[in-house]
Amino acid sequence: MLALDGDSFAHRAYHALPKSIRMNAVVGFTNMLVRLWEAEKPDSVLVGWDTLSVPTYRHEAFAAYQSGRVFEESILEQLEVLPDVVGACGFAVGKAPGFEADDFLAAAAHTWPGEVLVATSDRDAFQLVSDRVTVLQPTRGVSELARIGPAEVRERYGIEPEQVPDLIALRGDPSDKLPGARGIGPKKAAEILREYGTLEGALAGGRFAAEAEDLRLYRRIAAMDVSAPLPPLVEQSPTWAEASSFVRGLGLNALAERLASIAAR
Repeated sequence: MLALDGDSFAHRAYHALPKSIRMNAVVGFTNMLVRLWEAEKPDSVLVGWDTLSVPTYRHEAFAAYQSGRVFEESILEQLEVLPDVVGACGFAVGKAPGFEADDFLAAAAHTWPGEVLVATSDRDAFQLVSDRVTVLQPTRGVSELARIGPAEVRERYGIEPEQVPDLIALRGDPSDKLPGARGIGPKKAAEILREYGTLEGALAGGRFAAEAEDLRLYRRIAAMDVSAPLPPLVEQSPTWAEASSFVRGLGLNALAERLASIAAR
């Protein structure tokens, strides 16, 4: 299965392509989706999406979570259209109020019985990595992807993949506005986890007593939610011709022609 972070790749496409291109995020994202499918030939594809109009339990539990993010109206309009583009391609869509795209990736990785490729630029997803789950991380635009397995997580962070939420809780995450433990950076956080195993182990050992509840909250926020409500995960055959018709209806004729040519192969 290919489980893809729709918002992550849509934003990358939006900023990579000139805004003079009509619906540039839709064009860039769809081309990227086609490239990924052609490169990996997955049995099934799920694309997860945020629901930006409804707060998640993370926002409700920690008011500063992801605060200060402002998106241009153009990308917001395209984010509303993109799940329908994915559906027209014959692929599954994960989107529900109160859940983030990441949660659908986690649920898919937890549910799918075979190998899973998780495509996202969000390094929080390294917590999903296992002998069965590999993260595909963009390294240059949306055209080059690094394959992140357990060895790569250990090399980058000095911890095991399942310790990533504990690492985030301790070191913090500026992009999500999580402050972490006072005075603890990435290297020190990794040292603590190698010594104690988990955040709870460090707390039980007497570390961070004054910050314990805050750190538990940060870990809960950093952990992806495998209970996100998934659509049926089944083997699929892409419906490129239907996708071609759909994007032609959006006025994206060049993209429609490309999809039609793939459908005719």
